[in-house]
Amino acid sequence: MNPARDDIARRLADYLTRVWAADVSAEHIEQIPGGASRETYRLRLSVDGTPRGVILRRDPPSSLIDTERALEYRTYEAAWRAGIPVPEPLLLEEDVTVLDRPFSLMAEVTGCQTAIANLAAPPFYRVRHRIAARKWTLLGEIARRDVHDLGLTDFMPVPEHPARRELEYWANVIRTDALQPQPVAEATIRWLTRHLPEPSGRLCLVHGDYRSGNFLYNEAGEIPALLDWEMAHIGDPLEDLAWSLDPLWGWPERHLAGGLLSRKDAVSLWEGASGMTVDREAFRWWQIFASLKGLAIWISSSEDFAHGTSKDPILAVAGWMMTDRQNRILVDRLHPDSPHRYTEALL
Repeated sequence: MNPARDDIARRLADYLTRVWAADVSAEHIEQIPGGASRETYRLRLSVDGTPRGVILRRDPPSSLIDTERALEYRTYEAAWRAGIPVPEPLLLEEDVTVLDRPFSLMAEVTGCQTAIANLAAPPFYRVRHRIAARKWTLLGEIARRDVHDLGLTDFMPVPEHPARRELEYWANVIRTDALQPQPVAEATIRWLTRHLPEPSGRLCLVHGDYRSGNFLYNEAGEIPALLDWEMAHIGDPLEDLAWSLDPLWGWPERHLAGGLLSRKDAVSLWEGASGMTVDREAFRWWQIFASLKGLAIWISSSEDFAHGTSKDPILAVAGWMMTDRQNRILVDRLHPDSPHRYTEALL
C-alpha cells in the first residue's frame, strides 16, 4: 500500500467518472521510474466493468526540462491523427484542483519495453537489428512529413532560421542555469556561432529527444509507440538525426548509435526513408550542437536540484555524471587533432 499513490488513483477515478459519464474505479496503480520531466503512473481501471489500461503523466514539483504540457499533448494528438506511432491521447487537464498539478492521460500500449539495457539481452537481442532499422526509418519518415499537413503550424511557431533559434535558446539555458563557469560550453557556443549553417529550406516535426529509451519496442522487433514529446517543435530535419547519434546514448558501446548499429548505417537508413541526402558540413554543426544541448540539459538539472522544489536524485546524478561525459565529448569534437577517445569521428 502507498497512501499517496492510492489517493491519486482514487481522485483520478472520481474525476473520470464525471468526465466520461461512466462508472470508473481504479484497480491498480504503480509509478513508472525514470521520468525526468513528468511523474508517470500506470493504472488499471474498470470502466463500466471493462478493464482499461492508462498512463497518467503529471507535472512534478520541479523538472529536469522545462516544457509546455499543452504543446506536448497537442503534438500527441497531431501525431496520432497522422498515423505516427504514439500512445492514443485521451485527455489533458490543467486544473490543479483535480490532482494538485496538471496532468495528461494516454492509453496504455501493452507488451512492450523501453529499457535500453534489455536491447542487449534475450529475447530482444535477436531482433535488435529490426528495432534499429525501424528506429531510423521511422525518423526519416517523420522528417518527410509536411508540417502544414500535420497541423503543427496551428500551435507551433515556424522558425526562420532553425539552427540560430535552437542555439540561442540552449545557450541562454546554460548561461541562466550554470552554477559555475562553463568554459567548454562557452567555447562550443563560440564555434557554433561562427559556423552557423544556412537554413536548409526543409522543415519537419522535430521530436527533440529521439533516442533509445524514448520508444516502446516488442519481441517482434517493432516500435509500436514513440514517447516523451516534451521538446517537440518545428525545425531542421538534421536536428533529430544528430541527437539520435550522440555518443552519450551509446555509452559504453560508443561505436554503436543508441546501442544498436553503426552511425553510418543509421544515416543511410534515415536518408532512404526521408528522401534527403545528409549535407556533411551542416550535419557536423548539428552533431556538435546536439552535444551542447545535452550539456545544457545536465547543467539545468544541477540547478534544479540545488534550487528547485524537488530533490529527486535523478536531477543530481544527471547534473554531475552527464555533465562530465558531455564535456569530454565536446572537447573531443572541437579539437582538430582529437584521438576521439570519447566519440568516434564525426560523419
